[in-house]
Amino acid sequence: MKKFLFDLFPLILFFAAFRFADIYTATAVAMVAAVAQFAWLKLRRKVIEAAHWINLSVITVFGGATLFFHNDAFIKWKPTVLYWLFAVILLGGRWVFNRNLMQKIMGGQISMASTAWDKLNLAWAAFFIASGGLNLYVAFSGHFTESQWVNFKVFGLMALLIVFVIAQSVWLGRHIQESPKDPAGVPASGNKDSV
Repeated sequence: MKKFLFDLFPLILFFAAFRFADIYTATAVAMVAAVAQFAWLKLRRKVIEAAHWINLSVITVFGGATLFFHNDAFIKWKPTVLYWLFAVILLGGRWVFNRNLMQKIMGGQISMASTAWDKLNLAWAAFFIASGGLNLYVAFSGHFTESQWVNFKVFGLMALLIVFVIAQSVWLGRHIQESPKDPAGVPASGNKDSV
């Protein structure tokens, strides 16, 4: 839970700054928060995940363009670019490099057939593509205000992610394979002394 809130830190500050000021102040605050978050991880010698690097790069480029050109279209594109980058990484890893990144991330905790891993990888990629497209619709269709887009970015996309994770958990429950056990009932890869 602490890690989840830490990862949301720039987004929470973006929302708060927008409520008290405007989209440009909120963008600047989010950029400073992302850099501070990254520096904190470095100073504490914590693991810096690929997602942290990607998020920092995207917020720096699109946030910087928003402030430099004084054009909020750049920051509105940011969630879409981030999500579509994740989708490209998942699909490219599987189709170009023949590596299932979802299996690489979660394979240490659960065991599934390779076809199930491929479906999971594809489902996450599809989720990121759809969420990125939905962000563009809310941001640029003309049917929503800037304030409504900010609410969607902070709460709507988060709610979609939570619903997707719950649905994925139900699906995973039907496809997880139990570890083979020896006659004594201990997992084949386990150590009896540690049970």
